[in-house]
Amino acid sequence: MTWTIVVLSVLVLVLFSFWVSWRASRLDRLHNRVEAARTALDLALVRRASAASELASSGVLDPATSLLLADAVRRARQASAGERDLAESDLTRALRATVSEPGFRKELAENVGATELVDEVEAAAHQVFIARKFYNDVAGRTIDDRRRFLVRVLRLWGSAKQPEFFDMDDALVDSDSLG
Repeated sequence: MTWTIVVLSVLVLVLFSFWVSWRASRLDRLHNRVEAARTALDLALVRRASAASELASSGVLDPATSLLLADAVRRARQASAGERDLAESDLTRALRATVSEPGFRKELAENVGATELVDEVEAAAHQVFIARKFYNDVAGRTIDDRRRFLVRVLRLWGSAKQPEFFDMDDALVDSDSLG
């Protein structure tokens, strides 16, 4: 009878150890995915800022719009980590205002190079949208896993920082104008 209890206790301890090890490695993989997704988001934001800067300096836009867009790009590039989401949202609003100017598309039809620039900005903005969604999804799953009772008690995340959501306005088309 005592051997049965000892064997069962050892079996439970071994199973619990495997579960803790599996959970810790899952959390480690999630943290690695968060870092990779954040890097992809940062690259997409840099690509969008670069495309917006090219559009601002292309001479296609009127001088006032070029200056506003260039200033938004500058602020997005120089923003600190805590202000980056706000600066990127400002850049999105500047791009949205530029693209939605009355007659903007008609003027572009005459200039093939300008159409390519705007297409590049729109593609970069779409990539930012996808990268932000993916990053926030992975960050949310990681935060959920970190909130589990035994994960918190055993501090299975080690020294990894808690991921934060990246919230920004990333729609090039104003949702109010869609109807």
